[in-house]
Amino acid sequence: MVKAGQYDRKDCVVSVDASKLGLGNISNVSLFEKKGKKQIPVKSQLIHEKNGSSVLYWILDGNTPSGITRQYFAQKNRQNQVVKEMSIEDTHSALILKNKGKDIFQYNYAVTYPPAGVDTVFKRSGYIHPAYSPVGNILTTIQPKDHRHHYGIMNPWTHLIYDGVLYDLWNLGDKKGTVRAKEVEGVYQGSVCAGYDASLQHYIFTPQGEKMIMNELWKVKAWNVPTGFLWDFESNLVPSTELPVLLKEYRYGGFVWRATEEWTKDNCEMLTSEGKKRPEIDASRARWIYVTGQCGSGRSGFLMLNNPENYNSPEPLRIWDENANNGRGDVFVNFAPTKNKDWELLPHQKYQLRYRIFVYDGEMTKEIADRLWNDYAFPPQVIVE
Repeated sequence: MVKAGQYDRKDCVVSVDASKLGLGNISNVSLFEKKGKKQIPVKSQLIHEKNGSSVLYWILDGNTPSGITRQYFAQKNRQNQVVKEMSIEDTHSALILKNKGKDIFQYNYAVTYPPAGVDTVFKRSGYIHPAYSPVGNILTTIQPKDHRHHYGIMNPWTHLIYDGVLYDLWNLGDKKGTVRAKEVEGVYQGSVCAGYDASLQHYIFTPQGEKMIMNELWKVKAWNVPTGFLWDFESNLVPSTELPVLLKEYRYGGFVWRATEEWTKDNCEMLTSEGKKRPEIDASRARWIYVTGQCGSGRSGFLMLNNPENYNSPEPLRIWDENANNGRGDVFVNFAPTKNKDWELLPHQKYQLRYRIFVYDGEMTKEIADRLWNDYAFPPQVIVE
């Protein structure tokens, strides 16, 4: 059974540890919802993790008011019938996640070089761009002339101390470090989600040469919901030597979105969970932030949610105000957990940060954003009987 709990739900992601279903060693599952005497088939997807666990995912479809319980049952399915509404195209340089054939975003694992005449130190791999709205508006940009080191959606760190020396893995032009994609470790696609696991490596540049000091694993899943593009981003950082890595307090660093250059102070708006608008947002804390702006095909936007279990959550925000880039007011949004405090990462231990993104066309409201955050932070309870 699935209990909505104290929040109203709409097209909400739910999951259960498949080992609790009592079906033994399974490769495929059929899920049904009980409605009176009816047994209604439900799209579900079983994902086998590298650690040996298996998780069954589905969407709690439609509206489910608070306090309501819905009944489901699962059975082993010997036929491996996979409906790939959520799919991935591998171009041999990038993964493109798709919802019913529409591009959601592209993860670039091959190296992208800057334009001719620009120092090749600005090359980069392991980032997301383009990210699309459902009608196809592109909401990210890379290598803008004002900040060549900005690459769509990325997760580098700016002030990092290793072995007593300060390094910067974000500002590539300083030539102190970088982040590189290593390999795609797994992909999955089906009727409920498409996703991938990808490893990255964080390098510092020392007088003695390059040194890799942290491994990172991205676990990304895009969900089959009807009203927009919903996807989850998870970063797992592990210092890879016998020395700690200290992420120093600094005004930005971590999960960042450099938005389309179509957006300026004149055609977009921002709002946070705390009711703050653009002039008030920088350095404030928030559970979520959204930006809606005018694009070539109308109004589109993105909502960024930070997980309550993240370090220093609700995380401080770093954004550009209306005066950014000589008064253009370009959009830059960063959940920056080390904006106001240090974060020490100990050798060989894992440190996790999670975010959820909802990309939409039209407008966003505080009520919708709160509902989506409640779904993410306090998902429905699944009870196996």
